[in-house]
Amino acid sequence: MLLNSSVISAICTTKKLHQPANYLICSLALTDLLVAILVMPLSIAYIVMDRWTLGYFLCEVWLSIDMTCCTCSILHLCVIALDRYWAITDAIEYARKRTAKRAGIMICTVWAISIFISVPPLFWRNHPSNSNSSDCQIQHSHVIYTIYSTFGAFYIPLTLILIVYYRIYHAAKSLYQKRGSSRHLSSRSTDSQNSFASCKLTQTFCISDLSMSDPTTEFDRIQFSARSPPFDNDPDLVGDRQQISSVRERKAARILGLILGAFILSWLPFFIKELIVGLRISTVSSEVAHFLTWLGYVNSLINPLLYTSFNEDFKFAFKKLIKCWEHP
Repeated sequence: MLLNSSVISAICTTKKLHQPANYLICSLALTDLLVAILVMPLSIAYIVMDRWTLGYFLCEVWLSIDMTCCTCSILHLCVIALDRYWAITDAIEYARKRTAKRAGIMICTVWAISIFISVPPLFWRNHPSNSNSSDCQIQHSHVIYTIYSTFGAFYIPLTLILIVYYRIYHAAKSLYQKRGSSRHLSSRSTDSQNSFASCKLTQTFCISDLSMSDPTTEFDRIQFSARSPPFDNDPDLVGDRQQISSVRERKAARILGLILGAFILSWLPFFIKELIVGLRISTVSSEVAHFLTWLGYVNSLINPLLYTSFNEDFKFAFKKLIKCWEHP
């Protein structure tokens, strides 16, 4: 809760972070904060008491909020990945399209899809007359809906995220290789002046892009290195630049690995369980079900770390917030 609140506060109070890509991060943090406030406390009470004591209506509301917010959190990861992909592969054109309005449309679309996936059970679930009213769990009475919801909330987004991040890495790697094989500039003054102007323009764009909060901005650094022609023919300096770009490439790959690894490890076991139970292949104990559910909740707790810890602007904003808290 504290981490997501800090991300929201940092974006709202730091003018430098008022950028469309960061609005997606802010919306993700708000969604994860809703999970922490509206979903987790009741889940803890349900597990500790080993029974649901708040009645059928609140059970239905809680389950719907749980499914909607968790689905929305997952879909946010998709739009963030797409935003970074477009920023890298179509940099100049997408810089014009990357507006607050576009970010708002993406956020509204994510919420609409999440509601469309999560709410349908409310229209066919009836008050259980013979079942144990102390239970409050997702029902798996509709096989088609189980397939629809699990694929819509996880398997399709997972496939999209894997494809997009692979293409981001591939695009960045290609740029790195292009940079490594680029020819040196001519020493003529006119060519140098033109090249310097071109480099300056590219640098301005890339620096502004580096302020974005997604850790894949490390790829923008590679993109900048690929676009900025070297001004020195010294083989040692060229080798140093190539080594730095290679280090940045490996660092970016590790960051992507952390993002994908955390997401898959958090949610894949839960959605495998949902398919197995929903398709009536097998059943699981309530203890296993609770554990897998909370494993998914962990993703909401670590998202703010994964999507802000590698960004210098966020680090600076967090330091300012800490100082304000210590010296109000």
